[in-house]
Amino acid sequence: MTIQVKLTPALEKFAEDCVADGRFGDVNEVVEASLRLLQHQEQKRQAFLQSLKDAEDEADRGEVFTLEEVMADLDAIIEAAEAHAAE
Repeated sequence: MTIQVKLTPALEKFAEDCVADGRFGDVNEVVEASLRLLQHQEQKRQAFLQSLKDAEDEADRGEVFTLEEVMADLDAIIEAAEAHAAE
C-alpha cells in the first residue's frame, strides 16, 4: 500500500537528518518508526483509560479507601522507615 505524506519543512529535515545519521535507511523507515511509536503511545493511553474505568467501577461498588485509612497506612510506612533509619 502506498500513501503519500506531506511533512512540514521542519519534520522533513528531521526525517532526512535521521537518515543521514544512519539511524534509518530511508524516510519511509522514519515514518514507520514514528507510527509504531504513536501506536505504542495509543495502546498505553487506552490501558490508562481502562484503568480509570476499572477504578470508577470499583468506587461505584464501594471498593474504596477512606482518607483516614490511607493516612494511617502512610503513617505506618513513615514510622517503619524512621525506625529502620534509626537502627
